[in-house]
Amino acid sequence: MGCAASCPQPVAGPGCEVADVFRRHGSAYRASKRLTLAQRRVMQAIESCRTASLGGHKELCKHCGHERFAYNSCRNRHCPKCQALVKAQWLEERTAELLPAPYFHCVFTLPHELNSLILSNMRTLLDLLFGAASQTLLEFGRNNLGGKVGFTMVLHTWDQQLNAHFHVHCVIPAGALSPDGQRWIPGNPRFLFPVPALSRVFRGKLLSALGQVWANGHLCFSPSCGELATPEGFSCLVQRLRAVDWVVYAKRPFAGPEQVLGYLGRYTHRVAISNHRLVEVNGDAVTFTYRDRRHEGQVRSATLGAHEFIRRFLLHVLPNGFVRIRHFGFLASRCKGKDLPRCRELLGLPAHPPTRPRFTTAERMKELTGIDVNRCPACGQGPLIRIQLARRAYVPQADRPSSRPVWDSS
Repeated sequence: MGCAASCPQPVAGPGCEVADVFRRHGSAYRASKRLTLAQRRVMQAIESCRTASLGGHKELCKHCGHERFAYNSCRNRHCPKCQALVKAQWLEERTAELLPAPYFHCVFTLPHELNSLILSNMRTLLDLLFGAASQTLLEFGRNNLGGKVGFTMVLHTWDQQLNAHFHVHCVIPAGALSPDGQRWIPGNPRFLFPVPALSRVFRGKLLSALGQVWANGHLCFSPSCGELATPEGFSCLVQRLRAVDWVVYAKRPFAGPEQVLGYLGRYTHRVAISNHRLVEVNGDAVTFTYRDRRHEGQVRSATLGAHEFIRRFLLHVLPNGFVRIRHFGFLASRCKGKDLPRCRELLGLPAHPPTRPRFTTAERMKELTGIDVNRCPACGQGPLIRIQLARRAYVPQADRPSSRPVWDSS
């Protein structure tokens, strides 16, 4: 009996969540590690998501009298439970930007030798990644197509086992807007740009920018990369990086706009690991599934200690305010209002797409899950009426209610 009271029961199957790991082991981890403010906030948000500590409201079914509490979500972008509605709204907005042209998928990856430096200077180095990759594509658009291309970039910082793996995914239509805005210049529907050339230009631009920020004294050096603070150490790193090919990957074009949206939906609002990949949280061990890229994507399982799992998860917490989805070329914010309607006109579409209806949170939930959150789950007939607000208050961690699915009332 004493062991049952002091040792949390294993959590396995569909109910297993990242939040379970944080609630069980987060306090001990925070006490033993130095964390950034952003990392602490992410842990607190995930632990509190859809629990009484964030408040909520009580609902009553007028038909059968059934009552339930609906707790608020944390809405943190690193939370595995808070991305579905945001993703749906974002994809709806992007639908209006799709053009009737072939779309390509490119990936620009930074060498793992830079991982320690990136983790010590995440905002600076990831900005350089976006800058070098976007400048490379814009330059190839001008030189190879003779116009301005447009594309969306999404940052990912992880691999399937939660290790650091810094890369950006790019979705780009095969074509460009002429400099005078009078022509749409179609690209090859089967071939975008030569990948070896993209790799060399990307490498040159990033190393040049990296050398500039190093010379300006804008980098910090943790003990794991302290040798890079010296001119000799930094020069040796640059020489090693110039001697190897950098990974730039280009997939075949998408079959159509629906496939583009499907791809974007998988990549844009993804977090380091989703709850459905967790197999079990048992004692001090966390088991999860991953795809082994070295063996044709076979699904395997891995087990980590809870503290190591948390450490790897927190590697991917971005600095506050850092934008991980960015648009460039004729899709950039400062150009899109003029250039995108012109591209649509040149491709035979109305300059502005028809206005789409706005969906409520409940309507989006029904569209995504098929569940009518306004309908009583007990009798299935009566509508649920909000009858009482629950105040937001601190709840001791041991007394926090389970985060098992209740609909997001935020």
